[in-house]
Amino acid sequence: MLIFIKMKKSLSKAIEIPENVEVALNEGILNVKGPLGEVSKKIDLKKLNFEIKDKKIILSHDKATKREKKIMNTLEAHIKNLLNGVIKKFEYKLKICFGHFPFTVKIENNVATIKNFLGEKVERKVKMPKDVEIEINKEIITIKSSNKEIAGQAAANLEAATKIRGRDKRIFQDGVYIINKCGKEI
Repeated sequence: MLIFIKMKKSLSKAIEIPENVEVALNEGILNVKGPLGEVSKKIDLKKLNFEIKDKKIILSHDKATKREKKIMNTLEAHIKNLLNGVIKKFEYKLKICFGHFPFTVKIENNVATIKNFLGEKVERKVKMPKDVEIEINKEIITIKSSNKEIAGQAAANLEAATKIRGRDKRIFQDGVYIINKCGKEI
């Protein structure tokens, strides 16, 4: 008869807080202030211990299993993204591609308007998240934000708005496509 026992050991992770950055945790909401803005995110610590001391964020658990380790690694990634975002904004680049009908993209009051996509008479409108800087330079759209999730969502909204349905994708390759995510070519 085999008996499996969960191995429990103490785990801790330390995340360095960069200079000119302030971090505070209030009722499950992590606030990060830096030179390029302020970002906040609701985090669920579950049973993890959260401490801020000596310009470090310390996540720990006394009797951690694989589950706590996974939660700790996920929270570490989210916290690092928040810290990096207030120092250097996350940047997504998209390219406007058309082969059949030239179309235009304009941004006004957090609403993107796509005109003449595939020769359609009705404009396509996309609501963009707040706290996003959008710049259109001919056929390249640049999206910047301190929050990685908001920047990614804005890029995904534009890409999804020009998704082609009901036509052959090999022939109709028109649309707005992400070509660069946070410095990584796609």
